[in-house]
Amino acid sequence: MEQDAQYEAVSSRDARFDGEFFFAVATTGIYCRPSCPAVTPRRKNVRFFPSAAAAQGHGFRACRRCRPDAVPGSAEWNARADVVGRAMRMIGDGVVDREGVPGLATRLGYSTRQVQRQLTAEVGAGPVALARAQRAHSARVLLQTTSLPVTEIAFASGFASVRQFNDTIRQIYARTPSGLREEAGTRATGPGVTAAAGIPLRLAYRGPYATGETFDLLAGETVACVEEVVGEAGARTYRRTLRLPHGTAVVAVDEAAPAHTAARQGWLDARIHLTDLRDLTTAVQRLRRLFDLDADPYAVDERLRADPRLAPLVARTPGLRSPGAADPDECAVRALVGREGAAALVETYGKRLDVPCGTLTHLFPEPAVLAGHPDPRLAALATALADATLRLDAGADRDEAARILRTLPGMDEETVTVIRTRALGDPDVGPAAGEDAWRPWRSYAHRHLRVEAAGGK
Repeated sequence: MEQDAQYEAVSSRDARFDGEFFFAVATTGIYCRPSCPAVTPRRKNVRFFPSAAAAQGHGFRACRRCRPDAVPGSAEWNARADVVGRAMRMIGDGVVDREGVPGLATRLGYSTRQVQRQLTAEVGAGPVALARAQRAHSARVLLQTTSLPVTEIAFASGFASVRQFNDTIRQIYARTPSGLREEAGTRATGPGVTAAAGIPLRLAYRGPYATGETFDLLAGETVACVEEVVGEAGARTYRRTLRLPHGTAVVAVDEAAPAHTAARQGWLDARIHLTDLRDLTTAVQRLRRLFDLDADPYAVDERLRADPRLAPLVARTPGLRSPGAADPDECAVRALVGREGAAALVETYGKRLDVPCGTLTHLFPEPAVLAGHPDPRLAALATALADATLRLDAGADRDEAARILRTLPGMDEETVTVIRTRALGDPDVGPAAGEDAWRPWRSYAHRHLRVEAAGGK
């Protein structure tokens, strides 16, 4: 967008652009989301940034009214397959916190200097600044929703020291950590306290969200002991176990009521139980990919509505999402063996949770455990995943992954399509010719057609 168009979006408080860009006010030193309810500043005092990290890097602090750090991510990073898109997805998954910038560069196949230069040119901030902004947001969530001591929160959020944590919080929020906690009315308890009750979160999304269709899909795919959908339609809860870099988790996401879904800007209520708080950022990002929360339904629906075949379907179900996967490797295995086969794998090879949570008792088996499976198709896929010949992580090269999948025994094109759509989160997957009018949202077009074929479910 040109800056004049961005200012028009700010003037009209257009929530469609929340997360797509940020604006800052030179006279106040504050940056906001486009839909901030505060009085619109004069154009001459406004500066625009492509990311919250870029605004922070220029010395602006987050607005207390609109909380710009809590907006959905830009849909552009999920759609793009280039190095910047892949890097943004991996930073969101916590790769910089775990492996540093050299680890990110190695995964991308570029030098650290090249990664720094490309991200700065397009996002206005390098990988360290982007990861820092993400750590600050995780810290704010923990400060305002848990009673954990500040020291534990600092390291759980990914900060190297308490001093670095304190300095960052003051710079971004113009508050001390204790000040943020006081605003939310939470109190710290003694050392060693864990988040046994779970961390409550609001997973933000933009525009309309067809929650019913998403929960219908997940309910039809559940694998016993690993996941479940409970409750009545319209008030269901999706629960599952997750294997994460530092530990495990049990996550729960609630289905929004219809009135909530109709809001221009909304969220899904979630609760995350972690064995290691350092996994918070990664767990949140994996839920966001599973529920496709960073999508831009305005752009998708506008494009698909132009097709006479799809127009009535879009009108019937605005904001239909193309769900991804919380665990890409698990998704690939399940796409190959089917639901019943996946249940059998959990029963035979799944690892039991140290502390089961109701009917959720196991983790889905890792690829390394399945590499010796007697089914040659499954063994080949699991081996490729285990030795990283095939990578399906957040920053994977989608074309390369699809090429490798096609070389594996027993891997037909339909299964490759499912893996590319779900595990790799590709928004533009379409096997048939003559669908160019649906680009770059062919995955959403096929989702509409599948919902129609299923009778609206």
